[in-house]
Amino acid sequence: MSSTSSKTNDIENQIPNPVPNTNTTIQQNGRPYDPAMDDAFPERQSPHESDQIASNKGTVASRFDIGRDSWRTHFIAAYGEFCVYIYDQNKYQSHPGQLIMIALGFGFSVMFSVWCFAGVSGAALNPAVTLSLALARAITPTRCVVMWIAEIVAGLAAGGAASGMTPGEVKFANSLGLGCSRTRGLFLEMFGTAILCLTVLMTAVEKRETNFIAALPIGVSLFIGHLALTAYTGTGVNPARSLGAAVAAKYFPGYHWIYWIGPLLGAFLAWSVWQLLQWLDYATLVAAEKEE
Repeated sequence: MSSTSSKTNDIENQIPNPVPNTNTTIQQNGRPYDPAMDDAFPERQSPHESDQIASNKGTVASRFDIGRDSWRTHFIAAYGEFCVYIYDQNKYQSHPGQLIMIALGFGFSVMFSVWCFAGVSGAALNPAVTLSLALARAITPTRCVVMWIAEIVAGLAAGGAASGMTPGEVKFANSLGLGCSRTRGLFLEMFGTAILCLTVLMTAVEKRETNFIAALPIGVSLFIGHLALTAYTGTGVNPARSLGAAVAAKYFPGYHWIYWIGPLLGAFLAWSVWQLLQWLDYATLVAAEKEE
């Protein structure tokens, strides 16, 4: 009788448990896998997973499709960008030379716009920030191009509106000052934009409990950038705003290119730092410290 019981136990031990162990951590690329990240970054899914999801829906998935809702979203985003740009342009007319007022105006206007329109389009408001989001695969390349168009059109419209509503000479076009050379201006624009883009990547793209207040550090980073750069470059850090101001003032100096190349290089620099932090797996280190 005992031998029969032992044989039965051996057979039961050989049968695999049909119920999966829910406590097992699924690893993806050597890191803990978070299913929520697939929804936030659909581009991170493997081709097999994307095809499977598309077949379940009965459609062919394409990351380059832009539907009616997407066009409507970016139209609303352009309106939000117009609001923040036109306020920024007018500050130079009302308070020229007052650095604190300029910096506060930019910081608070961007903070306000991000809070209002983040749920609609992400409220990038800046081609350089949009590029950093595309590099981080938070948005698709096609959406990046559409957002660039919306941002540039909004910058041009805001520059024209600010020029038309305020009397006198246009004073909000970017220019080098205090003997700043083109090379120095280029690097100042690059580093100033990198701080802004990295703030966006760390506070808005990363999944954190503090995402709901991302607008605050983004606005503060822009405030700090204007305090540091306004006297030297006029603080471009936004190609769309710089272009709108230059068109309104009919002022295109030979170094206008630094207000494009500098911010775009800053976007690449911010993305590189963000990628380095991802490679160092900083999220795991932070989680381990919290557990201790």
